[in-house]
Amino acid sequence: MKDKDLTGYCGLYCGDCIRYNCRASGLSSELLNEFEKHHFKEYADVKKTNNSAFDNFKSLTALLKAISQINCETPCGSGGDGCGGSCKIISCVHEKNIQGCWECDEFENCEKLNFLKPFHGSSIVENLRKIQKYGITDWAKHRGKCYPWI
Repeated sequence: MKDKDLTGYCGLYCGDCIRYNCRASGLSSELLNEFEKHHFKEYADVKKTNNSAFDNFKSLTALLKAISQINCETPCGSGGDGCGGSCKIISCVHEKNIQGCWECDEFENCEKLNFLKPFHGSSIVENLRKIQKYGITDWAKHRGKCYPWI
């Protein structure tokens, strides 16, 4: 995919996103399937009598199920559902008939972007400014960090 196709309506670069780029979702699904195939729950129940770490097997499988659902096969700019579930940003962009938030005069203070800030910090607004400055096809090489902890 081209940088343009990997640009979310919100200004995030999907090529950097854990949901789009990380193998953890698929690997978690594979591991859960392997556990089920070999009746690992029952094995863990017996094993925990000698090893207390197996007391956490139920928590482990719950976590693996949650991780297995963290995926995105198609970025919103290419017709996908974005970050999963109903996205106010996608609806807004479609209603305004624009390419993305960078074409909206209100993005600097838009409350619809707030849910992304705990994960992406100020990079959302910074990226939107860069898309305005460099254009949708050339902005990505100037993008900010997708996640503040990286």
